[in-house]
Amino acid sequence: MVRVWLASQSRRRAQMLEPLFVDLECRGLPDVDERSPQGDVESQVHAICKRKVDAVPSQHHHDLVIVSDTMLADPDDLNCSLGKPSDSVQAAMMLHRLSGRRHQVWSATALQLHGQWRFFVEYAVVEIDELTDEQLVELVLSESWKGKAGGYDLAGPMGAYARLIDGDEATVLGIAGTAMEVLCSVAES
Repeated sequence: MVRVWLASQSRRRAQMLEPLFVDLECRGLPDVDERSPQGDVESQVHAICKRKVDAVPSQHHHDLVIVSDTMLADPDDLNCSLGKPSDSVQAAMMLHRLSGRRHQVWSATALQLHGQWRFFVEYAVVEIDELTDEQLVELVLSESWKGKAGGYDLAGPMGAYARLIDGDEATVLGIAGTAMEVLCSVAES
């Protein structure tokens, strides 16, 4: 049996991995600087993922460690990222900005399998319907924006108003698609 540590507090990532691994520990990393560095969104999400990798202790006693970070590119400036809203007002503003538009969702995932790290950085394109005021209020009141890059969860209430245009759904949900394929093959072996 593979002992797996998902170094994340993301419930969505845990839900993606629970069907694959029996011995799955979900525990975040303390004190990781998740502020966006300079550069394009691809560089930003990779740098934050690397910071998380650097915070993984060398003596962790797991066969597989999974570290990931997800960011949205601003639909008006692909070099600017949208973070996680800190309150309902910020969530409403982000959702309003994304309403009726396409945007890129980037995920960087690092896998440490038997001591060796592999990095995956990928994006997917999501389109959100033009949201009515009532729909915006409903999404904000659902609190599904909490802890979510861009203020939404494609597998949550936003799923009724958004669709994947290009790329892998796993990337939008928080694990780079190619990394998810690797994880599926590890789980099968």
